[in-house]
Amino acid sequence: MTERPDGITPSQTVGPFFAYALTPEGYATPAIFSNDLATEDSVGERIRIEGYVIDGDGEPIVDAMVELWQPDGRGRFATASERANGAFSGFGRTQVDSNGFFAFATVKPGAVAGPDGARQAPHIAVTIFARGLLRQLVTRIYFADEAANAVDPILSLVPAERRATLIAERRERGAAPVYTFNIRLQGEGETVFFEA
Repeated sequence: MTERPDGITPSQTVGPFFAYALTPEGYATPAIFSNDLATEDSVGERIRIEGYVIDGDGEPIVDAMVELWQPDGRGRFATASERANGAFSGFGRTQVDSNGFFAFATVKPGAVAGPDGARQAPHIAVTIFARGLLRQLVTRIYFADEAANAVDPILSLVPAERRATLIAERRERGAAPVYTFNIRLQGEGETVFFEA
């Protein structure tokens, strides 16, 4: 990219994506990540997270990519130096389908320590990439059935009337509970996004 005389370089969006090797769907390459984070030795309750990525008019964003990063059920992150989680990496990525739908199979995370040492409510970090965004968007999934949400140091920074955009609702379906979490990129009911 050529620098302008005033020292400012032009912006460029983070999409659209050529999905080759960004997501494992539809390619004959070995998957180093997928939307199935749960491994045989994963610690924690097996769950499914599903939802839609939509715009301000409620229309699906059909070329988005969603990433998750989370600890296991005991609140332990997988690190290069310590594989206490076995094969559980805590990282997953998927592209949305033609309706803006995404889904992940994973485990419900445990609580982790916050920046000041206070325990955070169980949550999952989410990153969204899509056409038209100058930077990726970062948010969190909290779980409606967690009492610790009431004292979470990060969730408490969000205005009370907007917190619902970060809460996934639980329902029983099949072998694993399903948490529904829709991501609205703008407009009324826009998901709360964080600086990262």
